[in-house]
This record gives sequence, C-alpha cells and structure tokens, in this order.
Amino acid sequence: MYPNDRQYTADHEWIAISGTTARIGITDYAQDQLGDVVFVDLPDVGQVYEAGAQFGSIESVKAVSDLFCPMAGRVVEVNAALTDRPETVNEGAHEAWMLVIELTDPSATSHLLDAAAYTALVS
Repeated sequence: MYPNDRQYTADHEWIAISGTTARIGITDYAQDQLGDVVFVDLPDVGQVYEAGAQFGSIESVKAVSDLFCPMAGRVVEVNAALTDRPETVNEGAHEAWMLVIELTDPSATSHLLDAAAYTALVS
C-alpha cells in the first residue's frame, strides 16, 4: 500500500530522496484520517527548515494539522497547484507532493521509516 521508493515519518509525511533534493508529501493514512482536504498552507521558496520543523499546515473539514519537514533543507519548489485544488491530496496522497527541498545532509535518514515499518506503525 505504501510505495517502497520513499521513506516515512511517524508524523505521516513521506519523503522521496533523489540525490541532494527530495519531494515531500503526506501519506495516504494521513489524508484518510483528515477527511476532505480544503486548504494547504505551504512555505515560500527559499525557506530553510531543520528536520522535524513545521513547514505548513493542512486543513480538512474535520481538523487542521501541522506539516513537518522530514529532513533539514531549503525549499526550492512548492506545489502551487494545491492552492487551487487541495482535494488533490485526497485523490492521490502519494502523488500530490507539497514541496521540494535541497537537503542539508542527504545521508541523515536514520530516523526515517521504510514502507514496511510505516505500514506496521499505522496498522
């Protein structure tokens, strides 16, 4: 159910690392728990975050949840399409990436979970 080409956090974000950059989004479990997503608040390009820092929020008809950066880095791209169509997260959470960061240390992944460990966490 959870793609093997990325890693996961206990806060329900996914991160797909490619060299020194990474795409970040929320997991299918997270979007399911939230319900219908109505708003996504994302940072500006250029913002710098430490691992675990809040980078934005996501609002559904049920709740508002914080979004956390799985790894340290600088935002190089945001998915502006989510501003107009936040429901895209519900339609395909593992495709609806939120931002791309340039990683401070691409090897700092020891705290991340693989798909099997994340599946066990949410089962």
